[in-house]
Amino acid sequence: MTNYPLTELPEAPATCAPRLAELTRNTAETQVSVRINLDGTGISRLHTGIGFLDHMLDQIARHGLIDLDIDAEGDLHIDAHHTVEDVGITLGQAVHKAIGDKKGIGRYGHAYVPLDEALSRVVIDFSGRPGLVMHVPFTAGSIGSFDTQLVHEFFQGFANHALVTLHIDNLSGDNAHHQAESVFKAFARALRAAVAFDARALGQVPSTKGSL
Repeated sequence: MTNYPLTELPEAPATCAPRLAELTRNTAETQVSVRINLDGTGISRLHTGIGFLDHMLDQIARHGLIDLDIDAEGDLHIDAHHTVEDVGITLGQAVHKAIGDKKGIGRYGHAYVPLDEALSRVVIDFSGRPGLVMHVPFTAGSIGSFDTQLVHEFFQGFANHALVTLHIDNLSGDNAHHQAESVFKAFARALRAAVAFDARALGQVPSTKGSL
């Protein structure tokens, strides 16, 4: 093992170009467009027609340091289900496209985030194997007019199409808004860690199989 003086440590390779993606998903129920920069500064422009969803997507942008531009039009005269699910799907597709071959990324990310009495933990793995395990015992069925069941639908859509394994646990909380917001903030922080480059492993796929 070579012991370098601190002033002589080898330099890490130069940072890669920003990882960008743009996707549109059109169905008979929704029209969703997403533009994303995984190496952004947390700027967002969000128009889904669902105020609470926009608020949660803003958490992903700000705390994940992801630039996020989302427009969605859906059959909100029925309910918000299709729109929330399809935003999750399209965001997952955009992340999958932007991440590319995954060379040099951390791959794994986890975060604990409190919000007053609520505490949530999110763990993510860019495994290429989609899966969601979610335990969030919401204390209310709705947050304003937003059905709390749709949080699961959002993350299910995201996990399936970003091809990630995602574990979400709300460990405590009395207020449903706090529970949801701590989940989305923890997701943002975990995502940020997982997509960040590891200076000691640039150019390497973080898997013994050689691909993800």
